[in-house]
Amino acid sequence: MEQRFVFDQVANVYQGSRPDYPEALVDDVVAYADLKPGDAVLEIGCGTGQATKSFAARGLQIVAIDPGSAMIRAARETLASFDNVELIETTFEDWSPNKAPFRLILAAQSWHWVAQELRFVKAAKALSRNGSLAVFGHVPVGLPALLSEQFKEISLRHTGTWGPPPEAWYLPSGPLKGWFDESGLFGTVEHRFYRWKLLHTTLSYANLLRTRSDIRMIAQAAREELLGDISQAIDRYGGELEVDYETHLYIARRLDIGA
Repeated sequence: MEQRFVFDQVANVYQGSRPDYPEALVDDVVAYADLKPGDAVLEIGCGTGQATKSFAARGLQIVAIDPGSAMIRAARETLASFDNVELIETTFEDWSPNKAPFRLILAAQSWHWVAQELRFVKAAKALSRNGSLAVFGHVPVGLPALLSEQFKEISLRHTGTWGPPPEAWYLPSGPLKGWFDESGLFGTVEHRFYRWKLLHTTLSYANLLRTRSDIRMIAQAAREELLGDISQAIDRYGGELEVDYETHLYIARRLDIGA
């Protein structure tokens, strides 16, 4: 299975374990894009609706797409109280716009899954004049030192690898700003970040790992052994751990080249 489609296998776990996005980030995106209630927004890779619900609460008219049927079903539950969200099961590559241009396109933890040769070109075409593209994601940046060393040993023993989490590409040292610049379709990229902490239990942390694409790609037996050993390490530590997070936002306006 292609790695970007593995999330659908654990949609219910994803819905319960993936953290929401900082309200300050949502406010900053709405202000930057100069959005008003009723403005049209496209979300690429909505998952189970973690980001969608915060933007929907601002009264925006949202089209949210995701390729996973189970993810879309879970998103319908998350967004049941909103009548301003249309959910569509599709990839961005296959999506066909049938509405007026969007004032904002947002991608929460999903932009890297879209085909490189298409993502910025198609986004620019779908945006209105001066429309904005916002790409953002969470990055875990700090674990308790004792647990970090144990997790490293466990990972090396089970997988032979240990390194930065896949979410690290949202850090300033990652490729996102460069991708915007190389496209030639967007203006100056603004980067902002938001620090926060989350207290995990043994179960919530194991479930969060269970939704990571790199963990999903491990054979089931090996994956369960890995998660079992990590859970035991957290139990020995006291059954909970506080994780430091940063959420990084990259946002820019479409250039009106040739418009």
